[in-house]
Amino acid sequence: PELEQTINKEIEQGHRKVLLNFAGVAYISSGGLRVLLATAKKLKSPDDKFALCGLSPEVYKILKLAGFTSIFSIYPSEGEALAGW
Repeated sequence: PELEQTINKEIEQGHRKVLLNFAGVAYISSGGLRVLLATAKKLKSPDDKFALCGLSPEVYKILKLAGFTSIFSIYPSEGEALAGW
């Protein structure tokens, strides 16, 4: 709930470009996947950006199995993500 509240607060304050760095995250639950999907739905206008970076192989595998790798922009690092913005 803390992650979702923090993301929602940022979006409500007008921050429409969100990059989540998963460095150090070894696992994501179904609740975490739900938060990512809900965030993607909120940030779908042409000027919005939503991306993930720094995924461990384990987290990437979970996202891939859930079919989320085709939904989200995923980058190896913050620098590479921001370079495309």
